[in-house]
Amino acid sequence: MNSKRTLLKTVAAAALATMAMGTAIAADITGAGATFPFPIYAKWAEAYKKETGTGLNYQSIGSSGGIRQIRAKTVAFGATDAPVSGADLDKDGMVQFPAIIGGTVPVINLDGFNKGELRVTGPVLAEMFLGKISKWNDPKLAALNPGKNLPDQQITVVHRADGSGTTFNWTDYLSAVSKDWADTVGKGAAVKWPAPTSVGGKGNEGVAANVTRIKGSLGYVEYAYAKKNNMNVMALQNKDGKYVMPDDKTFAAAAAGVNWFSVPGMGVSMVNAAGADSWPVSTASFILMYKEPANKAESAEVLKFFDWAFKNGKQLAVDLDYVPLPDSVTADIRSKVWSQINNK
Repeated sequence: MNSKRTLLKTVAAAALATMAMGTAIAADITGAGATFPFPIYAKWAEAYKKETGTGLNYQSIGSSGGIRQIRAKTVAFGATDAPVSGADLDKDGMVQFPAIIGGTVPVINLDGFNKGELRVTGPVLAEMFLGKISKWNDPKLAALNPGKNLPDQQITVVHRADGSGTTFNWTDYLSAVSKDWADTVGKGAAVKWPAPTSVGGKGNEGVAANVTRIKGSLGYVEYAYAKKNNMNVMALQNKDGKYVMPDDKTFAAAAAGVNWFSVPGMGVSMVNAAGADSWPVSTASFILMYKEPANKAESAEVLKFFDWAFKNGKQLAVDLDYVPLPDSVTADIRSKVWSQINNK
């Protein structure tokens, strides 16, 4: 009798576990890609799950990884900060739309200086990443920072080791402000880093950790990572000649004049934007989805999630110093982009 009761309990428990697992699988949305927007996607996901019961399983693996995963059809959406070209979108049968705006920032580990105290221009920054400026007391840096006691210390360049939209954004900017950089390195999700002292880190997390650890280092991360890790950020001269610091206002200023549908797949570059308040290395982060998804129910859930985020997630974005898309842009995304996805 006891053994029969035990068996029945075991069968019942297994059935419950199977049901629970089935519910979790049905309810969870899968996505992968860019580490740049991960802090805000995590916040949105937490709030969305509380409200709807639907979870988001997002792998923060870098933009190149996100593109690989969506092409392999292992996730319902891919996320990339390096926009996919219109030709590739057509070839893959995908659509692309921006989800959030933020900025990439130069972070340093240099004793004796407060945030924003050290100034740099785009061309000088490019020379630092090229390895042509290899010491912190280089005359070009000293000229931009009169009266500052810059140390005779080697600059260690910290960069992404994985294929990265943050790297695309950063090298897109360096290419825009430095012909030398454009001619010798160029822009891309992965590039050959020329400075002899270059050190790689995986994800925005890895770059932030290496800059925090290595004295005299200079790297680039999405601003939420700099803020979270209390990192020292350099003030950067923008196209209008003003030195600005990164925050949601300077990212919004850079995005103000964007014509989203001027480029196929809405893949507009915002680097070196005009405007006295513009942060010069601002970018959108993009979502990739299939027009004819294999799992139509999950694809529909993805759109529900981003629809909720566009309507209800703005303050969460601002709290992390991202910039939510204007309502006019999200209305256009619904009518011009999401309408191409067949979830029926």
